[in-house]
Amino acid sequence: MAAPALNLADARALLLSPLGPVARAGSNHNAVNVSFEFFPPKSDEAEANLWKAVRRLEPLNPAFVSVTYGAGGSTRERTHRTVQRIIGETTLRPAAHLTCVEASRDEVDEVIEGYKAIGVDHIVALRGDPPGGMNDSGSIGGAYQPRADGYANATELTAAISRIGGFEVTVGAYPEKHPESPSIDHDIEVLKAKIDAGATRAVTQFFFDIEAFLRFRDRVRAAGITIPLIPGIMPVSNFAGLKRMTAACGAALPDWLAAHFDGLDDDPETRKLLAASIAAENCARLQEEGFSDFHFYTLNRAELVYAICRVLGVREQKAVA
Repeated sequence: MAAPALNLADARALLLSPLGPVARAGSNHNAVNVSFEFFPPKSDEAEANLWKAVRRLEPLNPAFVSVTYGAGGSTRERTHRTVQRIIGETTLRPAAHLTCVEASRDEVDEVIEGYKAIGVDHIVALRGDPPGGMNDSGSIGGAYQPRADGYANATELTAAISRIGGFEVTVGAYPEKHPESPSIDHDIEVLKAKIDAGATRAVTQFFFDIEAFLRFRDRVRAAGITIPLIPGIMPVSNFAGLKRMTAACGAALPDWLAAHFDGLDDDPETRKLLAASIAAENCARLQEEGFSDFHFYTLNRAELVYAICRVLGVREQKAVA
């Protein structure tokens, strides 16, 4: 949900302010809602890291936390276990990811019913990536081919979740164009179709080009789409990993961002400071553009996300039994 737009006097005050957006965020008393994404762990060490991050971020009272579902449904059981543990051991509200790649309609419906049975009432519906790792073109997996007995895309998956009923449905949006899409106009039409099928909010792919995101926001609203459009934020300190991720998802990697990380391959602490400062400034700018909801791709680490939430005015709250 977006905060009210700035009036002319407030906009002029921002232009004349000697402070930057991060400093100005410290005096912004508008309520901010945050949500966090985690992925299911593959090892005991990864499990410990995940739950350390969960416990660190839980007191910030996020609107929800999402748990990812691997390419081709490869983490189905681990995702289910992680969601179930969040329900049983925390005060958090989980949103389980669900994809339709490499699964029949009956198999997907079974997963939906299974989530309902353990008390999940929020699903993040995504088509998903084909299994097989990154290919020569930089995309994940091979060319997507829907199964004849499966749901073809996120729109059909959203409709299936809505038919079973009892869920909020979050879907994805791509401010710099889905890598398989012919145009942003096509992406907006797909987003409309997902809303017609029952989607209640959209979370975007992560991005670093604020102006590109704002242009996308304007086009979405001009197309008559009114559901919450929540910016996805990824504070990444591993620049080599970030280049691989942007190649796969189509997000632009600005020259200024590469310049900040140049020569820091062996300096992880400085990279963390840069990652936090860049993400904090982007969030503070978006807050001034009227955004009050932010979704953080945590990569199962809490430190950077926690610091950025502090910048946005999000504070720890006492847990309610």
